[in-house]
Amino acid sequence: MTDPAEAAKRLAAARAVDLVKPGMRLGLGTGSTAAHFVALLGERVAQGLQVVGVPTSVRTREQAAALNIPLSTLDETPQLDLTVDGADEFDPQLRLIKGGGAALLREKIVAAASARMVVVTDRSKQVANLGRFPLPVEVDRFGVPATRLHVIAAGKATGCSGEVKLRLDAHGHVLVTDGGHAILDCAFGIIPDPDALAQKLNAIPGVVEHGLFIGMATAIIVADAAGVEVIGDLS
Repeated sequence: MTDPAEAAKRLAAARAVDLVKPGMRLGLGTGSTAAHFVALLGERVAQGLQVVGVPTSVRTREQAAALNIPLSTLDETPQLDLTVDGADEFDPQLRLIKGGGAALLREKIVAAASARMVVVTDRSKQVANLGRFPLPVEVDRFGVPATRLHVIAAGKATGCSGEVKLRLDAHGHVLVTDGGHAILDCAFGIIPDPDALAQKLNAIPGVVEHGLFIGMATAIIVADAAGVEVIGDLS
């Protein structure tokens, strides 16, 4: 039996694939919904579609390479036409929380290099206020306890409180991102002012990047059992 959530993700991804035109330079996101997009894109490439993709993680690069999708890097292709990625949460202002897959830094760099960022997701990721999903903050591995205290203080200064803990991998070791950093997961609950929190986190020296994607998504394709809804502008 097909998982309804996975079916919805694939439906959203299929709508995003329809946006891809020959010759496009694409940012390829990371995560379960983005993986559906890459899989469907691979089918189009096998049928003759010519594009080039810039993956946001080692995992996505491996998937795309296995599907024979032509790949590049931001060093070689610094300007992209479209990035398609997932999200852990999104609100009515198209603000996102990302980073559940530990690829938030590269995802944000790739999205910023793109003329458009389209998010594909299922309805469960839609929230009235960001914060139900713990906010990932990617930090340098030097001085993590000190950086953690600064992150806690930034949260308190913007009306947030909750446990801030270092993410571990499946083996109980400190998770290390593709960029060689650690991640703090901030269980703040509802974030009253995401913009203010983003500014506070940006000012912390040990913070490499945070999972608040503000002003980056141009549209969100969200799917559920009833079908597909587009929030924002796909053009």
